[in-house]
Amino acid sequence: MTENQQKPRKKSFFNLHFTTTISVALVLFMVGLISFLFIFTKEMIDYAKENLGFSIVLDDGCSDKEVKRIENYLSQAPFVKSYVYVSKEQALADHVADLGEDPTKFLGYNPLQASIEVKLHANSTDSAGIASAKNKISVFSGIQEVVYQEDVVQLLNKNVRRISLIFGGITLILLFISIALINNTIRITVYSDRFLINTMKLVGAKAWFIRKPFIKKNLTDGFWAALLAIIMLAGAVYYVQSEIGATLNLYQTHIWLPVVIIVFVMSFFIIFFAALFGVNRFLRLKTDDLYYI
Repeated sequence: MTENQQKPRKKSFFNLHFTTTISVALVLFMVGLISFLFIFTKEMIDYAKENLGFSIVLDDGCSDKEVKRIENYLSQAPFVKSYVYVSKEQALADHVADLGEDPTKFLGYNPLQASIEVKLHANSTDSAGIASAKNKISVFSGIQEVVYQEDVVQLLNKNVRRISLIFGGITLILLFISIALINNTIRITVYSDRFLINTMKLVGAKAWFIRKPFIKKNLTDGFWAALLAIIMLAGAVYYVQSEIGATLNLYQTHIWLPVVIIVFVMSFFIIFFAALFGVNRFLRLKTDDLYYI
């Protein structure tokens, strides 16, 4: 083959793999976006759950020793995320700040009671978890009552289950489509070299020797596609973050790290097996069959 004949072939080869890289990058971008939204949505749901809790209303005669005993228990309880003690004076100050009225002016005394505001871990905020926590805490002396908004808890958990089912179903469908698109894209690149594969087989090349360059080249393209997808995703998140300001932090490591891992792992496994099965398919075909597929 002359040098002039090789140039169009090299250009065609470059264009094919460039197009493949861009196509796979776009699909991986969608995979990364789905993963990011799924993880971030779970983060927001957990945040909403952990802002639910209950108030431990203390008797006026509750001693400092009893308060300390309750706080010691809360500091060790596995279901407690955080707690804060609110004195009668602080409760009155908060009441005046919120409503602008001071009840001591017309009652002559502070009617509000000291309390301990408890926040629970997300996995303990279902109705059963809160009820169990309430029963365990109610046994302490000095407690008048344990108050929590049961209707709000039930409504939140009901909506969370509904959102999880809907979002999970959509995620599975989109991931299936993404896998199919990447698989078809890689198979097209292998299809374009089906006669080269057949020629190598006819001259006695071993099956793995034939597979190796195709898998290696496609994995290299997959790496650059995954990297490009992460860059595009970072750009999209940067734009959203600049629009919403500091209201939400979209740059959290525990969100981004799983997304990056998912994108690169999916890229590696899907491309590896797509290239492997694609080459195997043409290794099994006879020369005459290559003209009819």
